[in-house]
Amino acid sequence: MVDTAHSHEPHSPNHNEHDRHGHGHDGHDHGAHSGHDHHDHAGHGHGGHHHHIHAQPGDWRYGLAIGLNLAIVAIEVGAGLFANSTALIADAGHNLSDVLGLVLAGGAAWLARRPAKGRRTYGYGKATVLAALTNGLVLIFVSGGIVIEAINRLLSPAPVGASVVMIAAGVGLIANTGTALMFMRGHGDANVRGVFLHMASDALVSIGVIVAAAIIAFTHWSWIDPVISVAIVAIIVAGTWGLLREAMDMAMDAAPPSADVPTIQAFLSDCDGVTEVHDLHIWAMSTTEVALTAHLVRPYHDGQDGFRSELTQALERQFGVRHATLQIEQARGEQCPVC
Repeated sequence: MVDTAHSHEPHSPNHNEHDRHGHGHDGHDHGAHSGHDHHDHAGHGHGGHHHHIHAQPGDWRYGLAIGLNLAIVAIEVGAGLFANSTALIADAGHNLSDVLGLVLAGGAAWLARRPAKGRRTYGYGKATVLAALTNGLVLIFVSGGIVIEAINRLLSPAPVGASVVMIAAGVGLIANTGTALMFMRGHGDANVRGVFLHMASDALVSIGVIVAAAIIAFTHWSWIDPVISVAIVAIIVAGTWGLLREAMDMAMDAAPPSADVPTIQAFLSDCDGVTEVHDLHIWAMSTTEVALTAHLVRPYHDGQDGFRSELTQALERQFGVRHATLQIEQARGEQCPVC
């Protein structure tokens, strides 16, 4: 006998409330997992497949952040050319990359909310992963450009208009700090965390530019401008590397950091009557949702829905796996009788 179970929606912790929703399953006295409380509600085997993506509260943040960054780019490019400041122009370039990153993140969030249809049975949640990956790559690329320009300025120093630089960088600091604060919430989403890192790194760049301009104003040491730029790039790259690695893993369908594979494997193996777990696969459907498939060998499985229903609920409750597909076999490699 082979059974499969699908977990597609969150389940109410209120048993009675859930029972009123019409999921008329038999009692589940046998339990899904040893040592865990048992629930008398299942809610699986739904007719439709609802792949909901958690819409971030306040999607207006993307539009506002894009507008602010475009304004900063215009101000800093003009001021940088006028004051002959490499650091300020580099900051403008960094902000321009943020505009691209915000467009990607906002567009991906919009795509992720579209329902699954046609060949895209998982919906468009993976767009958030691609956006996070592109975001990190763009930031690394722009950082390399800043370093190249800084080296050129070190080799060919030029006078810098310090007062103009400080004013323009101060405007950028205020705008970037305010934008970063808007994205303080939602760091469980790599995409939102990527936007926050962009904004926070821009604020650091602005601080560095202001400090460099102040020193130049008192010492007339123009070489400080590119040196500060290189130091800030090192900070940006260090903060971005983890995000880029996580996005790359998700793009390759690796288990997300929130999913401890050995722990989940042990959890499934410890379930009542389970003698073996094989073909366990865990991957990210988006930057916020985790999916799982596994084969469980359970020789004395009675074919009832209670065990698998409680188990999929436990996976969601304890590990955040909202989309679980479990195949229960009485012997490894058992074939479906209708195949």
